[in-house]
Amino acid sequence: MYSESGILNLTGTGALIGMILMLIVAYFIGNVSPSILIGKAKGIDIKKEGSGNAGTTNALRVLGKKAAVATLVIDVLKGTLAVVLGGVLLGQVTAAWCVAAVFAGHVWPAFFGFRGGKGVATAFGALCGYLPAMGFTALAIVVVGVLISRRMSFGSILGAATFPLVAYFYDKSFVPIGTVLAVLVIIKHRANIVRLIHGEEPKLGEKKKETGK
Repeated sequence: MYSESGILNLTGTGALIGMILMLIVAYFIGNVSPSILIGKAKGIDIKKEGSGNAGTTNALRVLGKKAAVATLVIDVLKGTLAVVLGGVLLGQVTAAWCVAAVFAGHVWPAFFGFRGGKGVATAFGALCGYLPAMGFTALAIVVVGVLISRRMSFGSILGAATFPLVAYFYDKSFVPIGTVLAVLVIIKHRANIVRLIHGEEPKLGEKKKETGK
């Protein structure tokens, strides 16, 4: 999708320094947390409400539909922005690593005590910035999981579990990064997995609060 060296066309040490700087930029783009910022504007610390997660599902339960939509859109777009910026400026390899960097910035934001969301929306946006077909295939699997279970967590876990296969189909070089992302998403959903096993995970639209963090 992107050229080998990007429009900056850096080589050698310059390319390495450029890539490192771009990954730092991507990480801090990932730090932008709409649910935390919207919550603060309403006098609510979303990290202390509901599941304690700064993502779309908890924003819906704690802050309402408008906040959830804003959280989803911004989380997706920041992932896309970071990867496209890296790819256009520095090429395909940097774009691939920017997927990991912006994801890390969302999940462990330095600006918010390293407590962010679970990374699904940002990962989708980043994947679309890297290779749209791969991103939308992963999204389709997530949607199927949600429709079957009526639980966003189940769809996210299903999407993560199958993603290494999706990455292998579209871009074998991305499999190592994709596998790490998948494992991290599943780890971030470990409390949801326990609740799913015990039949305690609330379905979409239910008001019951999650007790795990």
